[in-house]
Amino acid sequence: MPLPTHPDVVLIHCHDLGRWLPTYGMPHVPAPNITEFAADSIVFENAHSSSPLCSPARASLFTGLSPYRNGVQGLVHNAWRYREGVLTAPERLRPLGYHSVLIGLQHENVDPTVLGFDECPGLGFLPRTNQVVEATERWLGQLPGRNERKPVFLTVGTWEVHRPWGPEDYDPADPSEVDVPAFLPDNEHTRRDIAAFNGAIAQFDAGFGRLLAAIDSAFDRENTMVVFTTDHGVAFPRAKSTLYDAGTGVSFIVRPPSSWNVAPHRVKELTSHMDLLPTLLELAGAAPDGEELEGESLMPLLTQQPGKEGRVIFTSKSFHDTYDPKRAARSAEYVYIRNYEPGPKLQLAIDLETSDTRQGMGDAHLEPREPEELYDRRADPSELVNVIRNAEYQHVRSRHSDLLDKWLKKTGDPVAHTPIESAPARNRHVDDLPPASTTESRPAPVTETEAAATRT
Repeated sequence: MPLPTHPDVVLIHCHDLGRWLPTYGMPHVPAPNITEFAADSIVFENAHSSSPLCSPARASLFTGLSPYRNGVQGLVHNAWRYREGVLTAPERLRPLGYHSVLIGLQHENVDPTVLGFDECPGLGFLPRTNQVVEATERWLGQLPGRNERKPVFLTVGTWEVHRPWGPEDYDPADPSEVDVPAFLPDNEHTRRDIAAFNGAIAQFDAGFGRLLAAIDSAFDRENTMVVFTTDHGVAFPRAKSTLYDAGTGVSFIVRPPSSWNVAPHRVKELTSHMDLLPTLLELAGAAPDGEELEGESLMPLLTQQPGKEGRVIFTSKSFHDTYDPKRAARSAEYVYIRNYEPGPKLQLAIDLETSDTRQGMGDAHLEPREPEELYDRRADPSELVNVIRNAEYQHVRSRHSDLLDKWLKKTGDPVAHTPIESAPARNRHVDDLPPASTTESRPAPVTETEAAATRT
């Protein structure tokens, strides 16, 4: 039996969380509300962003296109923006009958009103969790019943859990009770840093609980899909700003409409943020998009149908606070990474270079990087041992390298042949009003007699 189309859709997204949750194997992270939500939902275990950076990752989430194609290859406050003609999720959903709303943070343009949303309460300048939740509660409190309005696409974004995690904003956890992943050194510096991070997560999770209560009060669960995700991996060395699993791996949890009668389950298949928009379009009854969008609809996986076998996804990094171009081809078993510029093994962003964790990790990451990297995720799920020179892996290297070359050619990405240029600078003429009327169209001057008549 076909599923009903045009459900209300709520997309909740946060900063820099990765998969740092009990749902993904971090039992000491204080996130009971997200954990409860996940237990009632579909958990995608192997979802990835298109990029390990805020703006490029979010731009792909909302366009279904990789960073080079949509144009956002760096941070928006460094002048990156969408290419001409690129359509966002709200713009694609509008002709299909949806009313779109942005509440809270976005990171795709310095001006949130150009992103295609029908409403933008707060104009994207309500970044903190508590502010965002309060604004969302107010908006939902005025929402008419389903029969009196169009279906809604509501996007709710928060600043958390981006660094810094100062004690003036968040109560840190106990450093002795935190989970330390294999890609980080387990010492007092790292544990202190993670304890602060967990404090920010606790505040976000409390807001998430309030937010979900408000959503469930305003929308009919039978016909509402709630999606929770983050932009990319956590803000720790060897995670954010890298193409490793910890850099592009994201939480992606979907609670479908209860009318679907789909039991909560976990999806092991490899998926991409770029799959969201094709999914939304299918929910809205649109015909398949053919070759334009790069993602694939998640509807088969959401409804427990077999997924695509042998899928390979592609991720990229060009600009963060420095030019650090790299591209990757990722399959379920392997990840192949190509570095296009010489540099250290880890090019740490400023917020990571100044972090507590950095102070306790030594300088091994400053050694020269390899031009290519290959990791066998079956034996090395944390992607710590580069096997690119091992003879037994050369067939894997060749296959993934060829797939990456084909993707670069298909998307027109020139990184292999020429450096990516910085974004053209913004200028004050971009949003200028039309010129004033010419003298030929101006009203005729008022005569002395007419002026006197007006005064009397």
